[in-house]
Amino acid sequence: MKTERKRRHILLTGKPGCGKTTIIKRVIQDRRDVAGFYTAEIKEGSRRTGFAIHTIDGKEGILASVDIDSPIRVGRYFVNLKDIGEIAIPSVEKAIKDPSVRFVVIDEIASMEMSSPRFSQAVIQALNSEKRVIGTIQDKRNPFLDEIRARNDVTVIRVELAKRESILELLEGLLK
Repeated sequence: MKTERKRRHILLTGKPGCGKTTIIKRVIQDRRDVAGFYTAEIKEGSRRTGFAIHTIDGKEGILASVDIDSPIRVGRYFVNLKDIGEIAIPSVEKAIKDPSVRFVVIDEIASMEMSSPRFSQAVIQALNSEKRVIGTIQDKRNPFLDEIRARNDVTVIRVELAKRESILELLEGLLK
């Protein structure tokens, strides 16, 4: 896969559960020049009940859950705008301002997160900054998502379970 130099930002896409977040976490695990956040499933037994937010610097919150009270619902999950606003967004804003950070991690740019207009603004600020964005983007048609995918500084890589290791190697090479 050939990547133009001007395509500084790398966003992974694919079906839920294909390994996008796993790749992101493995690529950033030993780096000191990254900041931002990633998401993870919340499970009770084998049943998924929501999604958590984890910042690179150790803060945690709830992105969405079947068990919270919120006027915003995506599928069966209620979106937690408070933690998006107090945890996810500040982690992106802090990453943009921190001179020691080269890579802003945004996992993920999707319907739940986009319930916050401020989140969408933070994504655009990160993409327009001097930093490089590493993240995931929902595999769904949407004007905002389509606009991001169409940017000439963004490379979108489709993740499939069978190709996960080769994508991990490609991503590690692109970030050197």
